[in-house]
Amino acid sequence: MSRLLAALALAVSAAPAFAADADPPKPNTLTAKEIADGWVLLFDGETTFGWKIDGPAEVKNGALVLGGDKTTTATLTSTFGDYEARMEAGGTGSIVLGAATTRCNVELHKQMSLVTLNVIVTGPRGVSGTTIQSETSTRPESTQTTIKATTNVPAELRLVVPAGGTLTVKSMKLKSGNSVPLFTGKGLDGWKVNTADPKRTASKWEVTKDGELSVKNGPGDLVTEKEFDNFVLQFECKTLGKALNSGIFFRCIPGQYQNGYEAQVQNAYKDGDRTKPADFGTGAIYRRVPARKVVSNDNEWFTMTVAANGRRISTWVNGYQTVDWLDDRKESDNPRQGFRAAKGPLSIQGHDPTTDILFRNIRIAPLP
Repeated sequence: MSRLLAALALAVSAAPAFAADADPPKPNTLTAKEIADGWVLLFDGETTFGWKIDGPAEVKNGALVLGGDKTTTATLTSTFGDYEARMEAGGTGSIVLGAATTRCNVELHKQMSLVTLNVIVTGPRGVSGTTIQSETSTRPESTQTTIKATTNVPAELRLVVPAGGTLTVKSMKLKSGNSVPLFTGKGLDGWKVNTADPKRTASKWEVTKDGELSVKNGPGDLVTEKEFDNFVLQFECKTLGKALNSGIFFRCIPGQYQNGYEAQVQNAYKDGDRTKPADFGTGAIYRRVPARKVVSNDNEWFTMTVAANGRRISTWVNGYQTVDWLDDRKESDNPRQGFRAAKGPLSIQGHDPTTDILFRNIRIAPLP
């Protein structure tokens, strides 16, 4: 009998905890599906990174608390075209899209509410101004608001809290829309090998049976036939080795070898500290601004988002914002020497003989 009781006790101790005993999900995180689908966090639950804030603000208990004795404005520094944004917020305040003369202003609910914001850009030739439609459904347990906004240009997103009010934002995330594929998974249509430097053509480019773009050996460069200036680019990547190096260049000078801005791929970090990236880190703008944290791991798929609109360049890795950079250098045709605004091809880097990297689901949403 004692053996039976001991066996039962061992079985109970080894059994998994019930859901009620498990730790609750961490706020401001994304599921694996959301990451693959291209959702990014606009608030990381710890800092105000990616926002320009004028007025009282603090991060408290994983929430962004805006407001105090004077008006507080929180402006998202990155600009998107078509997108869907979701936020959980409550208190006194409003969502504002666009400039003061062409904007929509939607009052938020005082109680904690789920808000879905759908923004569609009609393009420079669309109707001037911004229009909105708002639909609210109230349930005993929550209030949900769906806001549909149409604007003629990509509009900045702001949260505004009047003096004496307080707005608490528990979570906020966004998914860019209107993207088109750059890689079909069936061939290299729309791409070509860059032969501008005959000494840098060692890379091998193949489409795998699973529809992935395999990059081996290097150096080498694969460029798009189309050119882009302002856009939201997203792709999935997997490094098949330790601390392998690659990247995607953009606003490149046509006909030259990798002369553009580079969104870095390099998952190594120093001293076991992810806030100390090696070689700028995945999500960095190489040689310009390092990633503030290395989020991705070698031998695992990760998703990168690059939003470039004028001088503002932002990146996210697995939905976590790694760079928020304003290129305030003097304007130049050469991005190595200054700010380059002109269109250019994108390019994928084969870095060196150790290169062994996969890409998939490469897509882009050009901004008007």
